[in-house]
Amino acid sequence: MRPIIATLALLPLLACAPLAPGPTATLPAEATPGASDPLRGAVLTTAYVFNDRASLANPATAARAVANMEYLAVNLPQDPRLGRMSDGGLQLARARTELRGAIGIAPEAPPQIVVDALYAAARALAAQDAAGAAAALPVAAFPDGRASVARLAALPALPASAQAAAATQELIRRQDVERDREIGAGQPFR
Repeated sequence: MRPIIATLALLPLLACAPLAPGPTATLPAEATPGASDPLRGAVLTTAYVFNDRASLANPATAARAVANMEYLAVNLPQDPRLGRMSDGGLQLARARTELRGAIGIAPEAPPQIVVDALYAAARALAAQDAAGAAAALPVAAFPDGRASVARLAALPALPASAQAAAATQELIRRQDVERDREIGAGQPFR
């Protein structure tokens, strides 16, 4: 009986144990020019793009936004500074699934390959080189690169992505308010 009680006493501790980290990704330097924190920069630019249909109509901008969302979906839930999303990152996971389906990205594609390929495609698209954009998308991650490029040019409504982008932006805003409150920002000098 005592071994069972001892085991039961450990269950709360095991439930709080950190999970093994999942895959991560990095953004290229061009992703967030001028931002000292790439994660924060990705959150802010992605929130703007996914909540502005005109921005998403530009395929190069769309490619970068999809890459940023991929980056956020794998990194933000593991980031100790910002990993406090109330849903544990489920919104980001839904957005990632939605985007992978909308663009034609293989479900098992490693996030770093997706990010790198989409940024390479974005550079080609910005240069009006659709063939170069398709060539930048490896078949292992993008089974039909030409179709993926065409989809980037005509994205459907992406409600899960827009909601996740807005939620991450709100997380940043709340973190800023808490930080300012902790350091006394906004308090009149006495």
